[in-house]
Amino acid sequence: MLEIKNLKSVASIILKAVKNKEKIILYGDADLDGVGSVVILKETLQNLGCRDIKVYFPDREKEGYGISKKALSYLKKFSPALFVALDCGIGNFKEAEIAKKLKFNLVIIDHHEILDKLPQAQIIVDPKQKNDPYPFKGLATAGIAYKASKAILRRNFSENLKNSFLEIVALATLADMMPEKDENIAFIENGLDSLKNTWRPGLKAFFEIESIRERRSIREIAQRIISALNATIVKDHLNEAYLILTSSTVKDAKVLAEDFLEKSRKRQIMIYEIVEEIKESHSEKAEEPIVFEGSLYWSFALTGSIASRICNYFKKPTFIYKKLEKESRGSVRMPSGLNGVEAMKKCSSLLGTYGGHPVACGFTVKNKNLEKFKECLIRYFEKYAN
Repeated sequence: MLEIKNLKSVASIILKAVKNKEKIILYGDADLDGVGSVVILKETLQNLGCRDIKVYFPDREKEGYGISKKALSYLKKFSPALFVALDCGIGNFKEAEIAKKLKFNLVIIDHHEILDKLPQAQIIVDPKQKNDPYPFKGLATAGIAYKASKAILRRNFSENLKNSFLEIVALATLADMMPEKDENIAFIENGLDSLKNTWRPGLKAFFEIESIRERRSIREIAQRIISALNATIVKDHLNEAYLILTSSTVKDAKVLAEDFLEKSRKRQIMIYEIVEEIKESHSEKAEEPIVFEGSLYWSFALTGSIASRICNYFKKPTFIYKKLEKESRGSVRMPSGLNGVEAMKKCSSLLGTYGGHPVACGFTVKNKNLEKFKECLIRYFEKYAN
C-alpha cells in the first residue's frame, strides 16, 4: 500500500525524541486544521508518556501566517528541541534557516502547495511534494497528523483515541474546505458519526447548548461548531480553540463554547458590513479582472471569510488585505479553475511571503509594493483570461 513520503521517517524521529527525552515544540497554524493537528500530535505524545511539550500558535494579527521570526525569537529559550510545524512551514524559507541556527530540528507536516524550492528542514511531510507516490493530494493536515499518530502509536492506537481523532479530522477537513472525495469521504463520515457520541469535553459541551441541539443534522451541528471555533483568538501563544478541545470538563468547556458562539455571531456581522463596503467600492472598478481591496481598519483574521464571499459574488480572483504600518497581509480566493499560488509566483519578487492552496492562499507585501503587486496580478489574469 502506498504511503505519504517521509511519514514513517517522521514517526521514527518523533519516537526517538520521546525516547531521548528531548523537548518537543508543536507549532500550529492558528486555524482549525492547524489547531486540530496540534491536538492530535500532543495527545499522541502524551500517550507515550512525553510531558516536555511546548505548544505555540502564532497570532495572525501580529505575526501573520506560518512560522514567524517573532515566534522563533520567543521559542529560542527552549532550544535545542524537536520543532514540529503543523499546517504551515512549507513556504518559510528564511525562518527555516533561522530555526536551524537556533539548533532546532525542524520537521514540517503540511498540505499546502510546494513553491519553487523546499525549506531547509530535517524532514518534510507534504503529499504535494515532488515524487510523493501517495495518490490523494487533498488531505487536511489533521488527516496527515492522524496517519502520523497511527504510525507512532501502532498497537497503542486505541479505538477510543482513533474515534476522538477522527472527530477532529472531520471538523478540520470541512473547515479547510478540502475536497469531499476519496479518503476524505471516510474521514468526514466516520468522524461525524463518532461526534454524535463524543467523549471529548470540548466538543460534548456544544451539544449541551440549545441553539446547537435544535439543529436537524450532525452536519449542521458540525458547521456551527466550526464557525464557533473559527471565531477564536490567540492568547499567550495558545489558540482558544485549542483550549476548548483540550478542556478536561464539560462545565468549563461549555462556558467557552457559549462565548465562542457569541463571538461567531458578532464576527458574521462584521464580515457582512465589510463585504457590503467592498461590493460598493469595487462596483466603480468593474472592468478590472481582479478584486484587490484593503484597509487599516479590517481585522486580518476576517480577510479569508471576506475574500470567500467577495469571490463568490464577483466571480473574480479576490485579494483582501489588512494594511499595517510597513506591510500588508492578505488572503486570496479564486474562482474554480484559477490558481492563486501560480499567479503570485509570477509576482513573487514583490512579496515577502506567499503560499497556500490554488483557490485559497495568502501573502505578505511591503506597502510600497502594493500597487506594483496589483498591476502584476492584473497583467497575469488579463493574459490568463485571453
